[in-house]
Amino acid sequence: MLRKLSYNFSIGLEALIQNRLRAFLTSLGIIFGVASVIAMLAIGRGAEQEILTKMETLGANNLIIQPIVEQEEGDTEEEDDAGKEKAERFTPGLTLQDAYSLGRLPYIKAISPEIEVESIAIRAGRKRSVKLVGINNTYFSNGTFQLAQGATFSEEHQEFARPVCIIGSSVRSRFFPTEEPIGKQIKCGKLWLTVIGVMQARNISRDIRDELGIRNYDLDIYIPIETMLLRFKNRALVTQSLIQQANMEDDDDDPEKPKPNYHQLDRMVLQVEDSRYMYSLAEISNRMLSRRHNQVVDFEIIVPELLLKQKQETTDMFNFVLFAIASIALIVGGIGIMNIMLASVLERIKEIGLRLSLGATQRDIILQFMSEAVAISISGGILGIVLGISLSAIIGQFTGIETIVSIQSIILSFFVAVSVGLIFGIYPAQKAAKQDPVISLRSN
Repeated sequence: MLRKLSYNFSIGLEALIQNRLRAFLTSLGIIFGVASVIAMLAIGRGAEQEILTKMETLGANNLIIQPIVEQEEGDTEEEDDAGKEKAERFTPGLTLQDAYSLGRLPYIKAISPEIEVESIAIRAGRKRSVKLVGINNTYFSNGTFQLAQGATFSEEHQEFARPVCIIGSSVRSRFFPTEEPIGKQIKCGKLWLTVIGVMQARNISRDIRDELGIRNYDLDIYIPIETMLLRFKNRALVTQSLIQQANMEDDDDDPEKPKPNYHQLDRMVLQVEDSRYMYSLAEISNRMLSRRHNQVVDFEIIVPELLLKQKQETTDMFNFVLFAIASIALIVGGIGIMNIMLASVLERIKEIGLRLSLGATQRDIILQFMSEAVAISISGGILGIVLGISLSAIIGQFTGIETIVSIQSIILSFFVAVSVGLIFGIYPAQKAAKQDPVISLRSN
């Protein structure tokens, strides 16, 4: 059986070699179809990987609460003698007390408050602008941010607001290129900070940072949040300068003039135990903060999972359309194989009759023509794989779109190419096998 199969395959292959140009033109549909499938799947895989990277950056089960400096008043109209007018309500802004209150909610694993301040880092004649970020140790609990070396803040560091810091990987490269930073000091603003740890590099691309609206974490310097409030900045404190500034703003009532940032915190990240409770906790957090802020909407709650799911749905639909277009090319290639094979049957009617008259069975004829169709599909599939990988690299190089060619996509496209050859080669092979030997030998 194997010998007969190899013999029929060799006959089919010999026929293809004798008609090389026609075989190549026939396989063009398969070549471009396979290349399109591989390229489209590479683009889809790259988009999926980008979404996973964004989810890893933002945290899969996180709720992010950010302040809004420009207040949005709710239904705060009050009636007086002159009629109805909007009355501005006092709000303390986002504070540590808000964080402690939200931390008592069920299914909240941890809550990480953050305060960001622009600062200038100086050491050994080197100078650079950095973000000084006040945090607590829960910042490191979700696995998104991890230490490369050193230790996190101790209870003493936090309780007594010690001048210690954990630096980002780029800060280390800039200020400690040839020495170990642990135990050394770096100056931020007017305060010298002792380095106790170094963060792992995040290496987040600029495009992702711009799309998500996040900073370059590798240029951050982290300090205990108590150190930030006591030694650097606490916007919740009412000072003489703030009172004077408020009085000046009352005298100069310019609606386009930006309001000062009165929020003690710049961000809160709530780590939820289970994603099933994300939306319920977002709603509860919104109600709690609204009551604490006297119904003034000066904050926003971001659910990264929801944003990324919406993007995933859009990406999936886009990938489906691309795959459908690529599949059409394969179908067109299969139709081309069937048409050429039918033409080949008509051209070789005498050859078919001769083989049948010499003892070949219908099964032998079917195997011969099926072998030709499969050989065209296999050769077209191999060339299509090479073209698809090259096309994916070109797309990634010149468009900036991330493309990832996987082994699964290569196997799938090659399997589809062979299947197309088998499916569309069946009818011409059967038509050839059903020829009457006598009539075939008499044909011109």
